[in-house]
Amino acid sequence: MIKRALISVSDKSGIVDFAKELAKLEIEILSTGGTAKLLKESGVNAIDVSEVTGFPECLDGRVKTLHPVVHGGILAIRDNQAHQKTLEELKITLIDLVIINLYPFKETILKEGVTMEDAIENIDIGGPTMLRSAAKNHKFVTVVTDPKDYESVLEEIQEKGDTTFETRYDLALKVFQHTSHYDALIASYLGKDKDSFENVITVTYEKIQDLRYGENPHQKAVFYKEIGKQLGTLVEGIQLQGKELSFNNINDTNGALELLKEFEEPTVVAVKHTNPCGVASAANIYEAYNKAFEADPISIFGGIIAANEIIDGRTAEKMKNVFLEVVIAPDFTEEALSIFAGKKNLRLIKLADIKMKNAKALDMKKVAGGLLIQDVNSGLLDKTEVVTTAKPTEEDMEDLLFAFKIVKHVKSNAIVLVKNKQTLAVGPGQTSRIWALQNAIRNGEHNLEGSVLASDAFFPFSDCVEEAAKAGIRAIIQPGGSMNDEASIEACNETGIAMVFTGMRHFKH
Repeated sequence: MIKRALISVSDKSGIVDFAKELAKLEIEILSTGGTAKLLKESGVNAIDVSEVTGFPECLDGRVKTLHPVVHGGILAIRDNQAHQKTLEELKITLIDLVIINLYPFKETILKEGVTMEDAIENIDIGGPTMLRSAAKNHKFVTVVTDPKDYESVLEEIQEKGDTTFETRYDLALKVFQHTSHYDALIASYLGKDKDSFENVITVTYEKIQDLRYGENPHQKAVFYKEIGKQLGTLVEGIQLQGKELSFNNINDTNGALELLKEFEEPTVVAVKHTNPCGVASAANIYEAYNKAFEADPISIFGGIIAANEIIDGRTAEKMKNVFLEVVIAPDFTEEALSIFAGKKNLRLIKLADIKMKNAKALDMKKVAGGLLIQDVNSGLLDKTEVVTTAKPTEEDMEDLLFAFKIVKHVKSNAIVLVKNKQTLAVGPGQTSRIWALQNAIRNGEHNLEGSVLASDAFFPFSDCVEEAAKAGIRAIIQPGGSMNDEASIEACNETGIAMVFTGMRHFKH
């Protein structure tokens, strides 16, 4: 039977009503600091913990509950005779119910201009210790850290005088999840300016939503977010209309955003199954969309559109004629929203900071039994070295760099063909580079004469140059670095193709 409770909460919502109901059940209430003051002012007969420990709160409240009388009362095993004898000898009374929530560390670090000193002062010490003590001894002790659980816990106590073991187990699990999240958040904040990878990494995320399903209907899925503002990322987007985002929508839209961030001028990126199917830049977003659509009017069906300028009415009018899953942009005009309103399932997402990059982010890939972590691929090239007799024109060079920005975001082996800042064909995800090029040439519906080619990695053979020459491609950009570079350079010289080396590979798996 629950006879004694310890209450010390930072979030005081609902605590007075909860404590009053416990008092009605003749449960003795111990409390500390501001919580004790609030309860007493509200008419609850709360006993200060210092009266029980015989030791005053000190060091500006840093030390209140770190005392054997408190933790002995929580941790004692009720059916262990030796423990009971020790309690009797030390005059320690059992504590059956622990109601604790922690200093607001997350809320503190999210404040504008917070100092390291403020953050550190909001690292709770006694709270997690009591929570962990109670959770460890959940066979006998009920521990509550979430105000949402007050009602159900109270109902059980009112009905039975205690909680069930199942309830105590679930509450203990919730405590360990909460304290691990709390500690991981502190470690993440203190290490935010570290550039090196640590020997131990602990990451923490908060759930945004349960998804209808994962990549396929038989897979369960959830969407989590990192703590704090993540400007320029999908988690900061505001959905203006449409169905709930699916697992694939989120994954594809993220890929579209990462590619879009390579460009400053008005640009539209169309993505299908994480690969770009149409990318174009122009003087305005209307022209950019038209070029992106014309790049591949078949693959864009059911795709994702990301634009780095406001979507206006005439652009929306063009888009509405195509089945799209998501359109994400920094904003939409009222006319555009009115036009899109007729397509109720279309997801419109406003992301004000759509151009913002986060070079310090990490790229994580879960593998069975482990986790791969790397810096995000924020680079583009180390150099632009023309290695052939033929030289690219200024227009060629603009297209080559445009194509290289795109190929960086295409699954390897990857080939991208471009002309006038518009993709003409994309060859993604082949086990052979020549196959990627052949697929791009074969599946593209455009005249490739005078286009340029970008490859995410070097050419190990001259076959790609020979294939490019047949298609009328006039310039190539690739990292270089193969032991067989000379064969490709010689093939370019024989066919009159200009080739540029960048010195930076962009594998994407």
